[in-house]
Amino acid sequence: MKKKQLKDVSTPLPPREGLGESLLDELVERRGTGCVKWDESPSEDVIPLWVADMDFKAAPAIQEAIKKRAEHGVFGYTHVDETYYEAVISWFQRRHDWTIRREEILYTMGVVPAMSVAIKALTMPGEKVLILSPDYNCFFSSVRNNGCEVLESPLKSVTNSKLYTLSSQFSFEVDFDDFETKCSDDKTTVFLLCNPHNPCGRVWTAEELERMNDICLKHGVKVVSDEIHCELIMPGYKFQPFAAVSEACRQNSVILNSPSKSFNIAGLQTANIICSQPEWRRRLDRAININEVCDLNPFGPVALKAAYNESEDWIDELNQYIWGNYQALCAFITENIPQWHVCRLEGTYLPWVDISATGMTSQALADKLLAEAKVWVNPGTMYGPQTGEGYIRFNIATQRTRLMEALKRIKDAL
Repeated sequence: MKKKQLKDVSTPLPPREGLGESLLDELVERRGTGCVKWDESPSEDVIPLWVADMDFKAAPAIQEAIKKRAEHGVFGYTHVDETYYEAVISWFQRRHDWTIRREEILYTMGVVPAMSVAIKALTMPGEKVLILSPDYNCFFSSVRNNGCEVLESPLKSVTNSKLYTLSSQFSFEVDFDDFETKCSDDKTTVFLLCNPHNPCGRVWTAEELERMNDICLKHGVKVVSDEIHCELIMPGYKFQPFAAVSEACRQNSVILNSPSKSFNIAGLQTANIICSQPEWRRRLDRAININEVCDLNPFGPVALKAAYNESEDWIDELNQYIWGNYQALCAFITENIPQWHVCRLEGTYLPWVDISATGMTSQALADKLLAEAKVWVNPGTMYGPQTGEGYIRFNIATQRTRLMEALKRIKDAL
């Protein structure tokens, strides 16, 4: 398998066109709105760069659609009509060349509830669910909450100064020998994949995904792919839906996705489970109802349709803005905190930073930054007690002025 040549992170950004800088550079005051990211801060002078929640206003089309729905004034139980399914199918066909059939779609309240549904539907208590660690923290809790055991296959850190520039000097790959060993465990029945990967920022290639599936099929392991970050892709990379790799991948997978992360509408609680296997789908539908996550609020479907039907230019602009923030982060760290190293960001807005050279634990450094710099980041151990040690995770989906202020505070504190 040929390795994908990674693009130079120092490549200048193309001219910004269309929406202009002001829409994303506008400072939005979120304190006092019941905002988890900002209102849970221990003091008002903290800059929160932790939970995966953007500080940008939703796309104009989404705002207008929600205003129009709110003007009706009645917010009863919500019927999901065919225009909802048409929006989902059209988006993934034109954006990612993935053909989804209407009957394959089951809606629910969020990707984390969908994850719990998939584990409940496809496993028995006591079985093992394989993950690639470090991994999204809710993977651990969702597996355990459904009576299963988390089985970790650690990702391999890969360093090559010829492929990485600025302070971005490493990335991650799957250790396929270890992955197959873990799949061959008789108790392993599901592989829970994060695609793109949070927190390591990988956008898995079709070749990697096909190899994962080949191993899973060999050992009778079903694939559940969390693809919530699928629209947050950096220049030079292309998202590959797991189910669109091959017919074999389609038949052996359950896909979880939502516009919530990419379009910053997580509070509207809308997500989809996509599965081609009728028997699995029957079990998934049953688990949705057992878990009581079967109803959407009146604004979720409206927002989804506005996102998928009218906001493609907005998401393209957003990705360019995040890429610019990532470049600014790398440049600042190279110049001011050279003992840190930033993982290559291919997707998401959550750079993974190696701080092991400081000699501090992840938790100790995160605590220090919160107390002394007034900057809130996530310790790497949230994403795996062993595999996440020596790292911290940043959320750079904020206005660039806020990001640079946070980085200056960190420099002063260190």
